Amino acid sequence: MFEMPDLATAVFLAVMGFVASFIDSVVGGGGLISTPALLWTGLPPITTLATNKVAATMGSLTSFVQFVRSGKMDTELIKKLFPISFIGSVLGVFAVRMVPADFLKPLVIVMLIGVALYSIFKKDWGKVSTYHGMTNRMFVLSCVTAFVFGFYDGFFGPGTGSFLLFAFLMIGFDFIGAAANGRALNFASNIAAFITFTALGLANYGYAIPMGIAMIAGAVCGTKMALTKGAAYVRPLFIGVTSILIGKQLWDLFFK
Repeated sequence: MFEMPDLATAVFLAVMGFVASFIDSVVGGGGLISTPALLWTGLPPITTLATNKVAATMGSLTSFVQFVRSGKMDTELIKKLFPISFIGSVLGVFAVRMVPADFLKPLVIVMLIGVALYSIFKKDWGKVSTYHGMTNRMFVLSCVTAFVFGFYDGFFGPGTGSFLLFAFLMIGFDFIGAAANGRALNFASNIAAFITFTALGLANYGYAIPMGIAMIAGAVCGTKMALTKGAAYVRPLFIGVTSILIGKQLWDLFFK
């Protein structure tokens, strides 16, 4: 569908899209800003989810390209994991049309708390890469992780970028390498959801385009900041966004 917003709404969506993508391009969590912004305009929830994926794909493509050019991404590994995350997301989109996503919230909160605590207490974690290649066991686990979080992103979404960054840190990448690889898989799940939602006719492109264009600008600025500042910037941002995600999910669970 293509329903144009009025000027004030378009400007609002552009501003929110820029801020969301600036954060999302590095550590994920941009949906905390862009999804409520779209809901505020009065779009139905399923249309909001679809429209957000269209806009988010524009931003995630931008940061993906920048990270590829930076040389911080393990392109050989991503070539293998990208299609797995893509397939997982497609299945997630179909699943969310049949099953309410709310039952995942308690599990997501527990996982996010674990991610935040581990990152806080491992103070030197992610400063230096200890990754020296994949064992067969690590590769199988990476494939499972790519599929699970691809499915999760298509099905529910909040925290996908943070979970992926954490997963690559666990493998041994530093914060910038983990951010780069995480953005690649997040782009895979975003574009898969975008294609699927489009095929189902659920996205509103009139609202997605102004937000998506602003997300391109936000992704450029956010990725450049991460590559320039390094782990000293990414680590506290990662912990901060993860903490906000925990608060948002707790609020939704107990007060909505």
